[in-house]
Amino acid sequence: MAWLILLLAGLAETAWAVGLKYTHGFTKLWPTLGTIGAMVVSLWLLGLALKTLPLGTAYAVWTGIGTIGTVLLGIVLLGESASLVRLGCIGLIVAGIVGLKLATPA
Repeated sequence: MAWLILLLAGLAETAWAVGLKYTHGFTKLWPTLGTIGAMVVSLWLLGLALKTLPLGTAYAVWTGIGTIGTVLLGIVLLGESASLVRLGCIGLIVAGIVGLKLATPA
């Protein structure tokens, strides 16, 4: 269950990271409120996952999920580069997350 909670925390991290772009420096009310809400949810879920998972593993996976999601949404929503090198590096992050999952009991 902790891994599912951590996945949701990472998805919420993706939401707030992408949301930052749409706040326009925290000058747009609704995107700002949504971004702050996603931040609170993300940190709350991370805290729940940390009850069971090791700190280093949980933090690395949380940031990895957020990084992957943010890069992919940047490509899809914002027209950012989808070069093979960039996607290959994202693949390395995915491999790291899978490796941490396999190496962590819980």
